[in-house]
Amino acid sequence: MSLKARAYEALKSAIMAMNIYAGDAELRLDERDLSARFGVSRTPLREALAQLDQEGLVRIVPRRGIFIVRKTKAEILDMITVWAALESMAARLATKEAADADISRLHGLVDRFSQDEIAQQMGEYSDANIQFHQAIILLGNCPLIVETTNSLFVHVRGIRQRTIFEMDRARRSIVDHKEIVAALEARDTERAERLVREHTLRLRDHVERYVNLD
Repeated sequence: MSLKARAYEALKSAIMAMNIYAGDAELRLDERDLSARFGVSRTPLREALAQLDQEGLVRIVPRRGIFIVRKTKAEILDMITVWAALESMAARLATKEAADADISRLHGLVDRFSQDEIAQQMGEYSDANIQFHQAIILLGNCPLIVETTNSLFVHVRGIRQRTIFEMDRARRSIVDHKEIVAALEARDTERAERLVREHTLRLRDHVERYVNLD
């Protein structure tokens, strides 16, 4: 790997791992800190940042600095809508294409959580919730769906993390996930597709009504 490529991959991975929609998220990037953190000089770092700027992950503002990009509320609503369409299609494909053993692995992301104890499992469930939706995308075995959702992932994941414990959404999520797994295991194509789509559109409705992204 070239130094620029190394810096690009490290920066992108670090941004993808962040919850950029948390109230206390630090969106400003410091070149000196990044250079020391990733062990690369300023020139390849700036080239990597320029590439991320072109991809829309960061914004370089002359004389002000470099900032991780957060989407507007309207953009987030559009992203969730697209995600709902793609994940529900992945679920449809999974009922026809996925191996029984691969579908069965979803139980590991669902069964250990109790509606009664979710308040004590918040961090763990938030991670499992994200992994559950990624797993369904992969079960569809459609590379283009995977590629397209990857471009939305950092934003949709951030909104899921921010909202999962608002207004009892986590408890409802656990019920939804169990119903989705049952539909997939039954190879009930229409039900699996509908449940996944409705589940994600409920997130959209919540964001539209209650989330302020200003």
